[in-house]
Amino acid sequence: MEDDEIQTLITRLARRHRSGGVVVERAAILAEGADYTEVVEWITAHDGTAETAAPPSAGRGLHASRVERGDASQTPLRFVLPAGALG
Repeated sequence: MEDDEIQTLITRLARRHRSGGVVVERAAILAEGADYTEVVEWITAHDGTAETAAPPSAGRGLHASRVERGDASQTPLRFVLPAGALG
């Protein structure tokens, strides 16, 4: 994908983030069918950071073992770009 194509994709998928920048969901990138690796490299090159799930806290109750299973907390759920990264 070309740089302009990725920027257009990110602009379309992004929504405002409380930091003042924008956030793009990993699932949205995958659903587009775009080259995920190229898109993530573009985000990283524009000072974007991956946001992972918070580790489960102790005492989550009956279903805590389901939440703790696997290494899903290492998979980025979304990517945050700083203000001005798209403009």
